[in-house]
Amino acid sequence: MSYPPLGNITPQQFLAEYWQKKPLLIRQAVTQFDWLPSLGDLTDLACQDDVESRLVEVKAGKWSCESGPFRPSRFKKLGNADWTVLVQNMNHHVPFCAELLYRFDFIPHVRLDDLMISWAPAGGGVGPHFDSYDVFLLQVGGKKRWRISSQTDLALVPDSPLKVLQRFEPEQEWVLEHGDMLYLPPKYAHEGVSLEEGMTWSVGFRAPTAQELGGAFLDYLRDHIELDGMYRDPDLAATSNPARLPDDFVARVQTMLQGIQWDKDTVADFVGRYFSEPKSHVFYDSPQDDLDEAAFARQLAKHGVMLDLKTVMLFDDAHIYINGDTLDADPACHGQLRQLANERRLPAGQYSAALLDALFDCYECGYLHPGSTAA
Repeated sequence: MSYPPLGNITPQQFLAEYWQKKPLLIRQAVTQFDWLPSLGDLTDLACQDDVESRLVEVKAGKWSCESGPFRPSRFKKLGNADWTVLVQNMNHHVPFCAELLYRFDFIPHVRLDDLMISWAPAGGGVGPHFDSYDVFLLQVGGKKRWRISSQTDLALVPDSPLKVLQRFEPEQEWVLEHGDMLYLPPKYAHEGVSLEEGMTWSVGFRAPTAQELGGAFLDYLRDHIELDGMYRDPDLAATSNPARLPDDFVARVQTMLQGIQWDKDTVADFVGRYFSEPKSHVFYDSPQDDLDEAAFARQLAKHGVMLDLKTVMLFDDAHIYINGDTLDADPACHGQLRQLANERRLPAGQYSAALLDALFDCYECGYLHPGSTAA
């Protein structure tokens, strides 16, 4: 069992006193790392098509930002200071990063976004800025100076490729060493500058705007509503103004559109699908071992099953959602499927035929793997 990396603070205390309220510095929040990447490990990932990455540099006070994938030769041109390599969604690629991300599961999975790693030599950083979401900043190797501010002036430097604050007025300052972690609420101004070569592992949370959710919900309704009838106007009268929009035409269209309705169940289904949907760059590979259903059942009995690192699985009282869709499964299996969603694995054991059918369908899509071959 893993424990939330909150030091001596309980999740309940953290949420009540700090979450979206004020910063928190936790010394030695994470003391054991099963995986510590080299710069080469991160730049290798930054060269892959299915990995989101950026390279930030500052020269003579001017910022530049390039997006990957990169050619390996690009990193050979970097100097000894003033640059940062950032690799998103490390939890999709490295099991330990996924395990660390899900130590924060005292917060619902629907809010978890990703674990990003940034690597910088001395002097590296991305400038004073703010994030629109909660973030935990974990120092891994080296030292970094963080300055933070509760300022309300969030004006940005115009025409900059990065969202750099125009007027940063720091109020507090700390130096974080290996294993230390800083929590910041949304829109809390901050600047991190590496004092020594090292990494920041950033755990971010999803905080969509109302505009984003509204657009996505309208897309969802377009695919799910069924409106009856067709426009009719049997009482149509002749007009001498044919280009004018008739008031009764507008009124009839308004009546037809009032058939677009939704309720709590509609919104819940949208939320389950939307928040489990993979990002645009995420793809799932067919299983390498290509087991048939009987062989899959034997593997499950011996090794259990684990969700793929990229899989998002959510549920409500009536549905199981996986990677943007509902999982068609016997309701009698929902208890075990909820366990799989919560824990991201099921232990070895004998399971019902109905559950095996549902799990095998997911296996064939690449959404999960037998425990011994989990990606």
